[in-house]
Amino acid sequence: MTALATAPAELRVRAPGPLLLGVRHHGPGSARGVAAALDAARPEAVLIEGPAEADALAALAADPEMRPPVALLAHAVDDPGRAAFWPFAAFSPEWTALRWALARDVPVRFVDLPAAHTLAATDPTWGDGEDEADGSPRIDPLAELARAAGQEDPEQWWEDVVELRGDTDPLAPFDALAEAMTVLRERYGHGGHPRDLVREAHMRLRLREARRRFGDAVAVVCGAWHVPALARRTTVTADRALLKGLPKVKAELTWVPWTHRRLARRSGYGAGIESPGWYDHLFSAPDRPVERWMTKVAGLLREADHPVSSAHVIEAVRLAETLAALRGRPRPGLAETTDAVRAVLCEGSDVPLALVRDRLVVGDVLGEVPAAAPAVPLQRDLDRLRRSLRLRPEAEERELDLDLRGDTDAARSRLLHRLRLLGVDWGLPAAGRAGTGTFRESWRLRWQPELHVRVAEAGVWGTTVEAAATARAESLALAAETLGEITDLAERCLLAGLTDALPAVLGALADRAALDTDVAHLADALPALARSLRYGDVRGTDTAALAGVATGLAERIRVGLPPACAGLDADAAAGMRDRLDGVHAAIALLPDPAPAGDPAALASRWAGTLRRLAGAERVPGVVRGRAARILLDEGRLPDHETARLMGLALSPGAPPADAAAWIDGFVGGAGGGLLLVHDERLLALLDGWLTGVPAEAFTDVLPLLRRTFGAYEPGVRRTLGELVARGPEAARPGAALLPGFAAALDEERADGILPLLALVLGTEAPA
Repeated sequence: MTALATAPAELRVRAPGPLLLGVRHHGPGSARGVAAALDAARPEAVLIEGPAEADALAALAADPEMRPPVALLAHAVDDPGRAAFWPFAAFSPEWTALRWALARDVPVRFVDLPAAHTLAATDPTWGDGEDEADGSPRIDPLAELARAAGQEDPEQWWEDVVELRGDTDPLAPFDALAEAMTVLRERYGHGGHPRDLVREAHMRLRLREARRRFGDAVAVVCGAWHVPALARRTTVTADRALLKGLPKVKAELTWVPWTHRRLARRSGYGAGIESPGWYDHLFSAPDRPVERWMTKVAGLLREADHPVSSAHVIEAVRLAETLAALRGRPRPGLAETTDAVRAVLCEGSDVPLALVRDRLVVGDVLGEVPAAAPAVPLQRDLDRLRRSLRLRPEAEERELDLDLRGDTDAARSRLLHRLRLLGVDWGLPAAGRAGTGTFRESWRLRWQPELHVRVAEAGVWGTTVEAAATARAESLALAAETLGEITDLAERCLLAGLTDALPAVLGALADRAALDTDVAHLADALPALARSLRYGDVRGTDTAALAGVATGLAERIRVGLPPACAGLDADAAAGMRDRLDGVHAAIALLPDPAPAGDPAALASRWAGTLRRLAGAERVPGVVRGRAARILLDEGRLPDHETARLMGLALSPGAPPADAAAWIDGFVGGAGGGLLLVHDERLLALLDGWLTGVPAEAFTDVLPLLRRTFGAYEPGVRRTLGELVARGPEAARPGAALLPGFAAALDEERADGILPLLALVLGTEAPA
């Protein structure tokens, strides 16, 4: 680095004047150097790179409840989605300087451009900062310095010269960095970052203010890239000219929790680093860092059931130190420790190594912010609710299973659903445990820092979570363009317990349903309404109005479905088959206003519609087949009638493609294979049709048949193959039976299961 030291002496940090400490953001070596330099210089004021409005929030950094990583969050008052973060980790030099000053009652100021200007940066009058104005290329200073030193990896170069060095002179790294950055600024100007010139002008003005009050006993902690600009002599007039006319918005600032993962460069944060977890370790364990790191890794691998002994740890430390010596490094760095972990602790496998990289090298540490930090009213209400419900924000994803019969879990469910309506996806629904019905919900929870921005955005809808979610739902109901959107919204309102929003949603639903004449749209909307009724029952919500809308919708579908199914092409017919399944399941959940024994009951009327579909010639085969299958499963289609419909569908006069579609509709999906296994008459009909398909048509129907039968369980396919292998005579009376099958049902043996079923269902066993 000293080979680049060609700058004049007056630009060095040891020159008379303020102490300029140029750092790398989030560098543990820089942080230790800053602490040592401040201890040696004892400045009367500390200036830190950060938005100027944060001066009012600086004192909160000393609060015992403040635990990094944290970030300053600024958002535009009139547009909360326009936001910016300034993260700080425990190993950030700026955080070290802030805590040093607060611990000694030394005045501390943030000197960077106000957030009010930064948030307005998308204004075209200022430019977005992405263009290479005046022809300057965008450069990475660390990459340039590493290249000048003959190294390709800037991270490894930085570790060697700053993070891993044991320099006794705390100012030595800052001297060298100041000289190197001066050379780079002379060569590249603003380095493709024209906004830096404006920011640096503001920093110089703030520095002048501090010097007028404290003289030269001022320390400035900023990115090393800015040191030459702060040391350069300029006039107040020139600096103010650069700031004149900048776009501006009204901004509010607060502290929010941050995570190590969000510090990583791959998160999109511009000043990110590759290995925040590793850097945190270097900062928190300056003595014997390699030994302590290998111990951490061993503990993690043991938790994941990988056999790691103390001998493995000792050998890994030795290998890391040997690799460092062979590579000419001052101490083992991340590359050496990673190679040693892979070779010794992971036995050469990259699978457990990926766990180490994710959990330790990067990490999911989540900071904490004191309750005294400013927050929008909605955020305060959310914090109150989560504390009362014992829901702790965590950076690492975790599963949460809720039993909605309990008051606490039901309230947790409502909160998470309300937040989703507001666009705050703290939790996402997950597949629950099998067989738990509607009384249980499963969620995947992970709190991410940007959710604070989403909460600020949602604050325009109300000051409490319930009020904001209600207002948001009402707005969505008015803006909905399709019936499906409104039915989905009704379901979400019931899940969220937003009874005050239901009148507006149901009003919009009734209006839209009355105007929509497309049966496909109506059929798509009904399942969500039926689920909503069921969820309302579970949560004790009054759903009488919703039931009336849903029942009316079902009647319109029932009447309009047969003509809507006529003349469909293959793709449309497949879609209608799926809608048929959805509507049938939904009708089973709807309350029927007719008496249970009334032949005009909704279920009976729906069965009549299915019979019309099953026997209509103009209806595509896949729809006819599915209608017949539903009737058979419901016990509404006698066996002989089923065989008749199948015989008609598979008759020699039926086009092969239509017959194959009927098969797909009838025996496709769950239970279709078992139906053929246990009713060999149907299997014989199917086998006879299949053997009679002309060769020229067989290749056309094969993909559909393959999809139908390929979805069966392996055991079902094997049994069907054995049945078919017996030949077409197997289904005739007196034919030899497959082992395990009887000629007729053994009712006595079948009745043996009834006591067990009664025990499972909690009913009385039949006499």
